[in-house]
Amino acid sequence: MKIDLNYGKKIVSIDIPDSNFLGMIKPEDKDGVDDPAAEVRRALAEPVKSKQLKELVSPDDRVVILVSDITRPTPSKILLPPILAEIKTAGIDDNQVKIVFSLGVHRKQTEEEKKDLIGKKIYERIECIDHDIENCEQVGVTSRGTKAEVFRKVLEADFVIATGNLEFHYFAGYSGGIKALAPGVCSRATIESNHSLFLHPGAKAGMLTGNPLREELEEIVAMVGVDFMVNAVLNPQKEIIKVVAGDVIAAHRAGAEYLDRIYRLPIDEPADIVITSPGGFPKDINLYQAHKAMQNALPVVKKGGIILTVACCKEGIGEENLSRALSENLSLDELVDELKHKFVQGRHIASQMAKIQLEHKIYLVSDLPQKLTKDLFFRCFNSPQKALLEALKIKGKDAEVLVMPFGTSCLPYLKSPHP
Repeated sequence: MKIDLNYGKKIVSIDIPDSNFLGMIKPEDKDGVDDPAAEVRRALAEPVKSKQLKELVSPDDRVVILVSDITRPTPSKILLPPILAEIKTAGIDDNQVKIVFSLGVHRKQTEEEKKDLIGKKIYERIECIDHDIENCEQVGVTSRGTKAEVFRKVLEADFVIATGNLEFHYFAGYSGGIKALAPGVCSRATIESNHSLFLHPGAKAGMLTGNPLREELEEIVAMVGVDFMVNAVLNPQKEIIKVVAGDVIAAHRAGAEYLDRIYRLPIDEPADIVITSPGGFPKDINLYQAHKAMQNALPVVKKGGIILTVACCKEGIGEENLSRALSENLSLDELVDELKHKFVQGRHIASQMAKIQLEHKIYLVSDLPQKLTKDLFFRCFNSPQKALLEALKIKGKDAEVLVMPFGTSCLPYLKSPHP
């Protein structure tokens, strides 16, 4: 069985013996819509629990449109033109609009990257800026004690539109919706305080109700106000299959229900080895992002099994605190335990991977240089075939193998409990 996996911007292949191949975990094939721009216009014309955008915005409003950064596959250059056209009909000129890239704690972007994300024409028409994590202002305190600090340029707006793509998020439940604002344009202190809730059992992929981390993000957004949202749901080829627009909570819930029907996948039994790929660029841009595919594989790997992650990681580890945590020669137990005393953004990823490594084994196939892989506490390879052969050697000739070619997008679960 020859399997092709997205790896950065190319394809790599892996051959799995038929006797070991248990199956493929991937969504049903769903073609992208014939006319993506028309699908955006349809969603704008049929907003969920909201008036149409052109009815909500006023001619004198200063408008901020929040868009995803380079680490997300959001088709912003498709979403933005219909949005700008609609607010123009309400009397909004280009000089009243700012596009703000929701970086969270991610790196700043180059001008070329920003231009590529939203398209040259829009980049030259509209003022486009990166979120500045050092230029935030407190707007309140949440019921859990987090100081809500938001980028000042966003707070200056009269009307805020959130855009993004909607998929599972390993502790916020789902991406998209409010996440464009919180954590997207919040301070590091706010993000760290909120993300410290990720240890709560309710903070997991596909969970909205009873997820304290998500509930706090909604509190922060309520303090600022997001007036409208436009989110895309993509197929594994990163093509638009549906767009939802309208109220930032209700439209997001509608999109999440649609996503569940496609990407929440029942599996009969777990495997000894799960081969997972984030799905290629930009989801495997660095280890920080790629580890999400490991998280989604957990429900379908046997205890003590191997999670073999195929991720290019062309930008390395991806976050300074994560790099530092991995280079300090701490034991797996120490990395897991430190979060119980203090949450540090970035180090939590090291803790999560350490927790996986304690219960299973991580194999990583990447382009990470040896100077980086020498610090990692899991096994690293430069060939998926070599990694699989080693995994089969460890787990035995009868080991069963599942493949998740779109590991960041899919959320598999076992149909029934398994020992």
